[in-house]
Amino acid sequence: MQIEVFQVNQGKYDVVIIGAGIVGSMVARELSRYKLSIAVLEREEDVGMGQSSANSAIIHSGHDPEPGSLKAKLNVRGNELWYRIAPELDIPIQKSGALIVAIGPEEQTGLPELYERGKQNGVPDMRILSREEVLEMEPNLNPDVSGALYTPSAGVVDPFQGVLGAAESAAINGVTFFVNAEVRGMIAQDGRITAVETTQGTIEASWFINAAGVHSDEIMHMAGSRPEFEITARRGEYFVFDESAFKVNNILFPMPTKKGKGILVTTTTHGNTMIGPNSDYVADKEDHSVTREGMNEILTGAARLVPALSPRDVIATFAGLRATGNHKPAGSHRDFLIEVSDTVEGLVNLAGIESPGYAAAPAIAEYVVGLMADAGLNLDEKKDWESRRERIPRFKELSHQERARLVSRDPAFGRIVCRCEDITEGEIVAAIHAPIPAENYDAIKRRTWLGTGRCQGSFDYPRTMEILARELGISMTEVTKKGPGSVMLYRQTKEEVV
Repeated sequence: MQIEVFQVNQGKYDVVIIGAGIVGSMVARELSRYKLSIAVLEREEDVGMGQSSANSAIIHSGHDPEPGSLKAKLNVRGNELWYRIAPELDIPIQKSGALIVAIGPEEQTGLPELYERGKQNGVPDMRILSREEVLEMEPNLNPDVSGALYTPSAGVVDPFQGVLGAAESAAINGVTFFVNAEVRGMIAQDGRITAVETTQGTIEASWFINAAGVHSDEIMHMAGSRPEFEITARRGEYFVFDESAFKVNNILFPMPTKKGKGILVTTTTHGNTMIGPNSDYVADKEDHSVTREGMNEILTGAARLVPALSPRDVIATFAGLRATGNHKPAGSHRDFLIEVSDTVEGLVNLAGIESPGYAAAPAIAEYVVGLMADAGLNLDEKKDWESRRERIPRFKELSHQERARLVSRDPAFGRIVCRCEDITEGEIVAAIHAPIPAENYDAIKRRTWLGTGRCQGSFDYPRTMEILARELGISMTEVTKKGPGSVMLYRQTKEEVV
């Protein structure tokens, strides 16, 4: 079958970004400042569907990465940028602070080393706290706590809203997004990548940025770049607790080990407490399964920090994947791999972007644009670049007066569809017609928080489907849960079956 060429900007872009996670979306936003034609290709049915929205949602302070590494440099800079960018993009963020908690006298001896590492990385305002100071901040901690390293610059963010905010900002500034557009091949001419073949057609460009997460090694290899580099997926599982059951004020880390930062207990921007992740290498890069063994491991690990946690209060579980880089046969590549390829012209590789990749994303975007400018990309700034983006109004968060004004402008905001979370018809309609549109049930759920309460969507399903069908001009039997292959209804009740 012949692949059709997109007829947009004469079928050719200045820059094509492969992957619409937090890194790809932040890079798209940063490049949208300039007079460039840009497209973003996403293999899934929505932005932020990979590791960017299934993680700990933490804006790490930068105390953990190896001093001198890209991880350390870009983590600390990214932390600084997030608190400036989040208000511009109307992204929920809280500078909650973090405690790296020592249990018992043996662990307490490791706190000065962590402090010195954070100091080398440039983390601001750190302090080593005594047992009494820690328990005053978090009275539900294990009474055997002996002290903690406090990093007040750490925070939590809504991970999907972070991706969506960056992507919508890029779209507002002229970037084109293609979803369900998986890259299947690359076309090269005279050692330079000139086009990519996707499930939606062929797209030509002068530059291609590989921000494909756990699949970034596959994109490299398609292009003939770094055959020795591979990504191994590490799965991490999580528990989310009912908002009313239990609360912590800070992000609580155990003392780190060679395996990673450990199983943490954290607050979220939605008010829930969350615990996890564990860390298991998996062969399947799409393995988001939640296991009994993993859950037992997480509960045991989290209880070491906060003994009062009870599995009876869990309302949701999920798993995310981290993209860990390896060089064959040398072994682990534990830093970010960010480069303009020196073997394939027109290719930029962003790979091995595991934790603290989310926190570092705005800084990665800055760094990548700088690398591309040094490599010859002409950057002519737009005078009309728009830095701000507004979220859909949140009826639940408004005062009575604000609600009244909103309903007077649009009565749809006065019709509750999701009772648990007070989500209105107006919010659903706004999500469907946003710069990055929500065209299925799960996409609306991610944007509005519909269906996330105690009933887990059982009340709102029929009405939400009606609204989707009406606004998209399709039948109810065409409405999907999460894109192609997930229709929710097969026929009308009492419809004749032939």
